[in-house]
Amino acid sequence: MSKTKEIEIKVEGKEWENALDKAFKNANKKVKIDGFRPGKAPKDIFLKKYGRESLYMDAADLVVEKAYMQMLEENKDLVKDLVARPEISFKNIDDKEIVFNFELTLRPDVKLGKYKGIKLDKEKAEATKEEVEEAINNIRNRYAENILKEDKIDSGDIAIIDFEGSVDGVPFEGGKAENYSLTIGSGMFIPGFEEQLIGLKAGDEKDVKVKFPEDYHAADLKGKDAVFKVKIHEVKEIKVPELDKEFFEDLGMEGVDSKESLESQISENILTHKQAEIDNKYMDALLDEVAKNVEVDIPEVMTEEELDRMVKQYGESLQMQGLSLEQFYQFTNSDEKALRDQMREEANKRITYRLMLEEIAKEEKLEVSDEEADKQATEYAEKYQMDKDEFLKLFGGIEMVKYDVQMRKAMELIRGDEK
Repeated sequence: MSKTKEIEIKVEGKEWENALDKAFKNANKKVKIDGFRPGKAPKDIFLKKYGRESLYMDAADLVVEKAYMQMLEENKDLVKDLVARPEISFKNIDDKEIVFNFELTLRPDVKLGKYKGIKLDKEKAEATKEEVEEAINNIRNRYAENILKEDKIDSGDIAIIDFEGSVDGVPFEGGKAENYSLTIGSGMFIPGFEEQLIGLKAGDEKDVKVKFPEDYHAADLKGKDAVFKVKIHEVKEIKVPELDKEFFEDLGMEGVDSKESLESQISENILTHKQAEIDNKYMDALLDEVAKNVEVDIPEVMTEEELDRMVKQYGESLQMQGLSLEQFYQFTNSDEKALRDQMREEANKRITYRLMLEEIAKEEKLEVSDEEADKQATEYAEKYQMDKDEFLKLFGGIEMVKYDVQMRKAMELIRGDEK
């Protein structure tokens, strides 16, 4: 069962009378009463037609925020344990008073199991020769140049082409383009298309005959024979630079002036990246192990608020890819309920971790000084290249920095001497 507390806040007397009077003035401007211009009808005539009860909800809106702040001020000992915005209802509302009922959902009791001295197998970071070579090849490809070529097309070349496809002599939608840049061997086109361009050169034209796959995305083209009329405009050869002095100068990496020094730098970068991934994975495994022995009854309102955050974050992530949540629902034939159901287990997992770490911090008396928090805020601001005050505003203030440092201290305690 969730831990809850109900608190009554009463608004009465002059304050409630003023709210009702203001609600009347606002409502009077919006209604039409025969014989009077908007806002000019006497109060007794307005009340006779619409009733005093018609003002209650608008008046309640005018005083609810103040009542909410009063409730927080008078119950500071409970506020620190709030896990969600209180639910507000009316216990009584009439001409004399309004009584708000605030239902507070409080932090649930957390019973910890073992959280110290847990040892799990941990991977060892390695940078293989193949990984280093692949990384170097990727760098070389980024510096590659496309050189105009007079000879025939080979695999790996870039062909600038016009094409128009047809089935049974009838062009189909999406089957035409001009000055299209196609890397031969990329597999971007229908199987068999790119291979038939090998051996051609600039100025050549050819009818390329292919068969659409049976699993092709367009139903009207599945398994159909097609002909593409293709014209070659240009052929370009991708010239990958050699690992020479000129390349290292263009690269501009400090201390890198040879293949050996580049391999050493790349290997170090791979190890750093892998070690960070391994450390994060190991910490997740430790948290999961500790959570197995934690007893906590998560209030549904906490889960719903966590889901609100997760859906919002997912929507922002989709926006960065040029999609909206509505488009996502359409493409996946789902809706927000389905997405929330899919995220529910992860939401409860996050909440369990958070409550667990908070309880460990409480149990171990892990404190964060103002100096520690200020130092961390400075480091974060420098990391994200922001003004410290601007960072704190976005992060939620120095108290959120303190909380972040406290949670990391709890995780370090779980991890022990493992790094």
